[in-house]
Amino acid sequence: MSTPHNRAEKGDFAKTVLMPGDPLRAKYIADNFLKDARLVNNVRGVQGYTGIYKDTPVSVMASGMGMPAIGIYSHELFHFYDVDNIIRVGSAGAITDKLNLRDVVLGQAACTDSNFAHQFGLGGTLAPVANYELLETAVNVARKSGASWVVGSFFSSDIFYNKAEDSLKWADYGVVAVEMESAALYWNALEAGKRALTICTVSDSIVTGEGLPADERQSSFTQMMEIALDTAVEMAKK
Repeated sequence: MSTPHNRAEKGDFAKTVLMPGDPLRAKYIADNFLKDARLVNNVRGVQGYTGIYKDTPVSVMASGMGMPAIGIYSHELFHFYDVDNIIRVGSAGAITDKLNLRDVVLGQAACTDSNFAHQFGLGGTLAPVANYELLETAVNVARKSGASWVVGSFFSSDIFYNKAEDSLKWADYGVVAVEMESAALYWNALEAGKRALTICTVSDSIVTGEGLPADERQSSFTQMMEIALDTAVEMAKK
């Protein structure tokens, strides 16, 4: 079964899909971590692969940038391809001085300025939160990983070049980093009765002005990738 955005057939995706924004990061994960990885989708260059990691089938597919993009791909994976778990593996900007470059953030929730949830017609605010079982599993994996990590909330913004320059205000309410996809992913998982989690590596800091170059963002966030992959293995055992 294909869609306008995905040429994979039903059964081509594993039950857990890692979802980076960048297609090159998806290819990097497939090439370096998955055994016998095969390309199952490449519509618009949004590469999707399925292979084996530690004897467990795992898929990885890019989402593109922003909530409209991940909203499309996660909806299709949940509803058309029988995917149970999506783990976003991306980059985020720190808005607290308690985070350093390359720290890993496990997203318990996603505050947002998006109107994405309006479609559900709830007459209120549906809180976009991670699945607890998936988050708990990732925390247990992270504890053994040797990575520097925290559990915290993201601010999922629709705007990258923010003219108001007010992202740091979210830190006053306990938010630790800003990114652009998690709220839509979490909402889609809640609507579908599936599980979602975002794991991000801090690629830059709005507090200090530090940042990593694009090539390092594509290929060097291996601790985040390994936490996500090992979480997929543990979820397959449940």
